[in-house]
Amino acid sequence: MSKSEGAKPAAERIRETARLLFYQEGIRAVGVDEIVSRAGVTKPSLYRSFSSKDELAADYLRHHGGERLKAFEDALASGPDPRENFRKWLVSLSERATKPDYRGCGNSNAVVEYPHPENPARKVATENKRRFRARLHQLARDLHAKDPELLGDMLLLVIEGTYASGQLFGPGGPAHHVVAAADAIIDAHIAQK
Repeated sequence: MSKSEGAKPAAERIRETARLLFYQEGIRAVGVDEIVSRAGVTKPSLYRSFSSKDELAADYLRHHGGERLKAFEDALASGPDPRENFRKWLVSLSERATKPDYRGCGNSNAVVEYPHPENPARKVATENKRRFRARLHQLARDLHAKDPELLGDMLLLVIEGTYASGQLFGPGGPAHHVVAAADAIIDAHIAQK
């Protein structure tokens, strides 16, 4: 452990370690023993900061979801043309999703791992997805779609398909075509000028 890592509070080291392990290996596949060992803390330290592994997973998803939504918002605010900004974000998504080690969306993965609707991690992941869906509806309104909710939902389906197919097929898979798919859907739903 480097000197700078040792200076971090235990809760932060736990959070960072869990975040990496949960995303790369899956939440359920990672045990508390592995988290505390890699973070260089004790189990009591973990349970002082997080009441359970499920609460640690919920914390991971709160941060992950917040960061991903902020990155999306930043991309959409990067220039005057919302469609071009969205296309740039999709290009970035396509690049990530076609890498060999791509693990998809942490929120989507968590929903699959935790089927019970009352699980804290699932609740957070579901709320993150609801916020993203609402943002896509707003994007569709900004694009002057005839039916913004329909267009937003169709874009969400394409994006979710990118998350899943990126994990399945990697480089050269369908995720490589997300921009073309989104363009076709947008063209079909906005008034031609």
